[in-house]
Amino acid sequence: MHPFFETEARTFQHSGDTAADVRRFLESHGCPKTAEHSIRVGAEARSLAMRFGADPDAAETAGWLHDSSAIYPSAERAVVARKLGIEVLPEEEAFPMIIHQKLSVAVARDLFGITRQDVLDAIGCHTTLRAPSTLLDRIVFVADKISWDQAGTPPYLAELNAQLEKSLEHGAMAYIGYLWSQKAKLKVVHPWLADAYRDLPAVIARQEVTLPLRNSR
Repeated sequence: MHPFFETEARTFQHSGDTAADVRRFLESHGCPKTAEHSIRVGAEARSLAMRFGADPDAAETAGWLHDSSAIYPSAERAVVARKLGIEVLPEEEAFPMIIHQKLSVAVARDLFGITRQDVLDAIGCHTTLRAPSTLLDRIVFVADKISWDQAGTPPYLAELNAQLEKSLEHGAMAYIGYLWSQKAKLKVVHPWLADAYRDLPAVIARQEVTLPLRNSR
């Protein structure tokens, strides 16, 4: 455990029920809306994992913990990240809210005892995705976008759900394409998002090449 978490760890009691622990942890730090969102993302990630052939337990766990660093206000996140030895990119310095995906990896590992690297990796890119991305990365990314944490209906949701009928990757690309269409209005364009924007079409193209081969067997 990183020394930064030692005080928090002394007061944090594990019940053995990760979902309940996440809810209690976030609520005790004044983040009840994030707690509700996190439980919804966990459920959606499990559903997507079952639909697209990933590990449902891993997906659900990553979903529960993806926003666990919400306890740190955006204005403090760059400072916290540096204390933890986490690289802060210029885009993250300019828009520190986005650093929470990296901070949540540290919280999941050091406070919740998550050791599976694939789960930690999926938590760590759930906001921006990355390239290359794994199936689990894409599941948690899409689950977070479906389980909107703002008021109202996400403006991209109908298209995302329509594209999910084709593949998980089409669904992920629907959201990234929505952001890309209005990137001039964004505070920053995170380099990982840009990498995913360039990479996902190639992933989709490879799938479309191999799919007829599978169906011909």
